Amino acid sequence: MSDTPAPRHSGPFAIGDRVQLTGPRGRLNTITLQAGGEFHTHRGVVKHDTIIGQPDATVVTATNGDAYLALRPLLSDFVMSMPRGAAIVYPKDAAQIGALADVFPGATVVEAGVGSGALSLWLLRAVGPQGRLLSYERREEFALVARANVAAFLGSEPPNWSVTIGDLSEALPSTTAAGTVDRVVLDMLAPWECLDAASDALTPGGVLLCYVATVTQLSRVAEAIRYTGNFTEPDASETIVRGWHVEGLAVRPDHRMVGHTGFLITARRLAPGTVLAKPVRRASKTEYGDEDVELWTPGALGDAAKSDKRVRKVVREAQNLAAETGAELNEPDTHS
Repeated sequence: MSDTPAPRHSGPFAIGDRVQLTGPRGRLNTITLQAGGEFHTHRGVVKHDTIIGQPDATVVTATNGDAYLALRPLLSDFVMSMPRGAAIVYPKDAAQIGALADVFPGATVVEAGVGSGALSLWLLRAVGPQGRLLSYERREEFALVARANVAAFLGSEPPNWSVTIGDLSEALPSTTAAGTVDRVVLDMLAPWECLDAASDALTPGGVLLCYVATVTQLSRVAEAIRYTGNFTEPDASETIVRGWHVEGLAVRPDHRMVGHTGFLITARRLAPGTVLAKPVRRASKTEYGDEDVELWTPGALGDAAKSDKRVRKVVREAQNLAAETGAELNEPDTHS
C-alpha cells in the first residue's frame, strides 16, 4: 500500500491539496497547492502561500486585487474537469446508477468499461473500504487514464479496486467465482455481448445495470436480457436535470441544460431454474428480423473512435495530474 495520505475533505488547506478557484466572473480553475507556487491569470497572480493554511471556503486576493473563492472540489467538480480518454458518466447518471443498482457499502461490484474513471470513483465511494470494485477495460490507454484520475482524487489507487485489461466476457469467468458478485454495471457499446458472463457472476437477486447512449442499443439490450431467461423484466429510464436561475424576482429555467446523456436499463438475476410467466403486453412490434438487427451493429450505432495521438495526450495529462498530488500508480492486471 502507498504511504501517500488520502486527501482530506475538510480542514485548512495544505500542500498537495486540490483547490477550485472561482474568479470574479464565475470562471473556475483547479490547482494543486505547492509551496511557493503561483496561479497566473491575464489580470494578476494568486500565490499558493496565501491559500495554504486557510480554511476551506476562503476568499483570497490576487496581486491585482481580484477576489477568488477557494474551495475543495467536490467529486462532481473533479469528474467534470479531469482528463478524459473516453466520454465520462455525468454525475446525474452516476447518482442514478448508484440508486437503481442499489450499490451498498461492502458490495462486490463489477464495472465495464472503465472509460476515464468517473463512474469508478462514484462506485468506490458507494462500496466503501469493505467492498470491492472489479473494473474491466478493453483499451489499455483508457485504463491508464482512469487509474491516474482515481489516484489523483483519492491520493492513491485503493487496495479494494482492481483494473483488468481485457474483454469482460472472457476475463470475468476466469477472475471471479460464479454467483459471488452483487452488482454488474455495463457501460459499453454492446453490453448484450457480456450478458452470459454477467449472469454467471451475479448472485441470485443481484442487479444488472446497462448504460447505453442510443435507442437502438436500448432496444437490443432489453431483448437480449429477456432472451437469456436469467433476469426479471428489464426496466428502462433516462435522467434529465434542468437547472433554474433564481435571483430576486428573476426566476426561470436556465437557458442551457444537459439533456439526454444515456439510458439506464436494470434487471435482477433470477435464481437458477426460475422461470418467469410471460408478461401481458399490448399489441406492438415485439418481433424483429435481420434488417432490424443490422441497425444494431456497432457501425450503425456510431461508435466514435478517438485518435491514438489524442488518447496518448490524455494519458499524459491524467498521469501528470496524479503526479502533482504525489499519488502512486499500480500496474493493471492484463487478461490474455
